[in-house]
Amino acid sequence: MTRKRIGIAVLGLGWMGQAHSRSAMRIPSLFPECEFTPELVVCADTDEGRRTRAVRDFGFTRAVADFHEAVSASDVDAVWVTAPNMLHLPMIEAASRAGKSIFSEKPIGGKPEQTVEAYRLATEHRIATGVGYNYVWAPLVIHARSLIQSGAIGKVTHYRGRFLSMYGSDELGLLTWRFKFAESGYGVTSDILSHSVSMAHYLIGGITEVVGMKHNTITHRPLPTGVASHYGRGKPEDPKGEVENEDFASMLCRFENGATGTFETSRSTVGPESQNAFEVYGTDGALAWNLEKLNELQFYRRDDGPNTGYTTIFGGDRFPYHGAFAPGQAACFEHGSCRTGDAPGGVSYCVVAELLDEADGV
Repeated sequence: MTRKRIGIAVLGLGWMGQAHSRSAMRIPSLFPECEFTPELVVCADTDEGRRTRAVRDFGFTRAVADFHEAVSASDVDAVWVTAPNMLHLPMIEAASRAGKSIFSEKPIGGKPEQTVEAYRLATEHRIATGVGYNYVWAPLVIHARSLIQSGAIGKVTHYRGRFLSMYGSDELGLLTWRFKFAESGYGVTSDILSHSVSMAHYLIGGITEVVGMKHNTITHRPLPTGVASHYGRGKPEDPKGEVENEDFASMLCRFENGATGTFETSRSTVGPESQNAFEVYGTDGALAWNLEKLNELQFYRRDDGPNTGYTTIFGGDRFPYHGAFAPGQAACFEHGSCRTGDAPGGVSYCVVAELLDEADGV
C-alpha cells in the first residue's frame, strides 16, 4: 500500500511540541494499516537550542525562527500549534490564510475571544481543524458515552468532573510562561479545567449556567534564567516574580439537559499526579472513570438486586486503541472532518470560561 504523505509544521518546540513530534514519528510503526505518513518538514521556535535539538532528535528537515516561514512553506500540508497560548491566534490566522489544516493545542486562544476569532478564521477559509482535547478518545470514555446514550444509566441527573494535578504544587517551581497572563492567558482554567469541560460536553452535552470561583495558592515563584520548563525548579534564595493567573477553580453548573454539575480543578494540590476524572449519575445507574486508572470504568446498575454495587469494566482489545487519536487526526486533515476534539468544541468551552469569569467577578 502506498501511503499518502502529509507534511507537518510544528510551531513551538517546548514540552508539548516535542510530545506531538514524537507521536508523529511513531505512527508508521504503530499503525501499519494507516493510509498516511506524517513527515516532520519544519519546526518554528524562537530559541536556537530548541531548533537544533528538534532537527537532531526528531528528524525535522529544517528549523526556522519565524513561524510565518514555516506556515507558508509549499511542502507543508498541516500545522500543529503548540506554542504558549497567547501566540496561538496569529499562528492560526497565518495557517488559515495559507490554506493549511490546523491542529491546535487547547484551549486554542489565551482568552475566549481569541478562540472565537480562531474558529471564525478556520471556518471562513474552510480549514480542517483539530483541538488537543485528546482524553475523550480514551477507549473506556468512548464506551461510557455509548452506555449513556443507550440509556444504560437512565436519565442523567448529575455530573461531577475534576482534574487535580500537582505540577504546580512546588513553591520553587519556576515562573514560566504558563504562570503569566500575557503569555498563557488564564491559568488552571485554560490548562486543565478545559479538559474537564470538554469531557462533560462529550459525555452529556452543553453547559448553560455557571457559578464559581478562582484562587491562587502560590502567589510568587522563582524567576527562570533562559528558556525553562514549568517542571523546572529554582532555589529558595532566587529572586521571585508574581504569578498572574489562577492555581485553582471550581464551579457549579446546569447542563442543557437539566442535569446539575460540579467541577473542581487545581494545579497545586499535593497527591494527585493527573486525576482527570468524572462521575455521571442517572436515574437507573452511574459511571465513574479516572485517568490515573485509564483502563477501568466503574459501572453501577440499579436493577442488580442483592448484587447491587459498582462493577469494573476493564479495557482491552475489544475497545478502540487510545493511540488511534494520532492517525485519526491525520485522516481528519485528509478528509476535512473530525470525529472529536474539533474547533467548535473549543468554542463551546469558551462559553463556560466566560460564565466562570463573570461569576468570579474577573
